[in-house]
Amino acid sequence: MDKRADIIACAASAFEADGFRGIGVDKVLAPSGASTRTLYKHFGSKDGLVLAVLEERHRLFGAHLEAAGKGADPVATLFETLRQWLAEHGARGCMLLRARAEYAAANGEIVALVRRQKDEFRQMIARRVEAALGWKDAGLATQIWLLFEGATAAASVADLSVVDEARAAAHSLIEAAKSHRP
Repeated sequence: MDKRADIIACAASAFEADGFRGIGVDKVLAPSGASTRTLYKHFGSKDGLVLAVLEERHRLFGAHLEAAGKGADPVATLFETLRQWLAEHGARGCMLLRARAEYAAANGEIVALVRRQKDEFRQMIARRVEAALGWKDAGLATQIWLLFEGATAAASVADLSVVDEARAAAHSLIEAAKSHRP
């Protein structure tokens, strides 16, 4: 692993555990053994590192979804992948939304990045809903997205079974939409 990737991976763990704005640069860098000079060389600032961590988290989750494929049920695969992700990485809520909350008034670039990533994710869900139905249904796609985001948040205060419940609710919504085909 190159130094930049190592810093991002270690910083992601530190941010997961301690948040973004309240953790010092030294604590973020300690696990990677990088110096502040190396941080500034690769990322320009701590906020630049946060941006890189969020980009990598978004990329990694997308790669997990792609690896899972669309399967027989492209919507159920979303929730199965989420459950696996949370089992591997911990259920602490969405890192992207936590970053957005911490930086809402402090860094417009981070807020804009999270918005773009969430928009991309919603579009991906819309494509999966279309694949499941055979037609576009923007309202249903939004409902599935809300179930996904809600399950991500709820798993941080409950257990991973909430993801299974969200998957079952999504399945019910898909089946209801199929029975009322436009």
